[in-house]
Amino acid sequence: MPPLLSIALDLLASLVAPPRCAACDAPVPRLSVFCAPCASTAERTNAPDPRDIAAFVYGGALQKAITRFKYERRPDLARPLGDLLWTAIAPRSSALGAPVVVPVPLHPARLAERGYNQSALLARRIAGRLGAPFLPMALGRTKDTPRQATLDREARGHNVAGAFSVHQPRRLQGRVVLLIDDVRTTGSTLAACAGALVEAGAARVATAVLARAMTGRVFPAAGVSFRGP
Repeated sequence: MPPLLSIALDLLASLVAPPRCAACDAPVPRLSVFCAPCASTAERTNAPDPRDIAAFVYGGALQKAITRFKYERRPDLARPLGDLLWTAIAPRSSALGAPVVVPVPLHPARLAERGYNQSALLARRIAGRLGAPFLPMALGRTKDTPRQATLDREARGHNVAGAFSVHQPRRLQGRVVLLIDDVRTTGSTLAACAGALVEAGAARVATAVLARAMTGRVFPAAGVSFRGP
């Protein structure tokens, strides 16, 4: 979608449905993602590597917004959350060259249950910002594995081993792939996806996530503790 058209549609959407905080639904100014109290809990990461981009630390308002996005049937949050991810990608976009944008896939059973792939919605937003090809079907998940959030670090790696296959190898040959997901914890899922993409002929894979979980961090605003890298 041309950038100007995307901006025009965003303006129209804000008139039809006034913007609200992605975490608590309080009214917010146009182009804002969080209200002031929620924004104060959102912590940006320091990730200078353009091949491994994470916009925020997983916690506070970000954690709540992602939970709503994934589990409370809020696909509308793809727009503001995708724009937050773009703020981390934009300064590093020149280092990516001319990528194709690929989301981490859901297994068909999980997709049918949820109704949408949150990573694909984020990736579509990023592809539009980059003016890059969006390949939502390039990767498939061949095994309906247990949710990564329920497993420890070692089990996560075994859980996703061999779980992904490439469906459109010709469109990936020699290309840089920007792989998009919502949250990175141990990185096992991203690594498994990247391995499949490179094996299929991609020149290299860069990853970008909305939030990165940190070891031993406690997030008072979200009321939870994350244990494990």
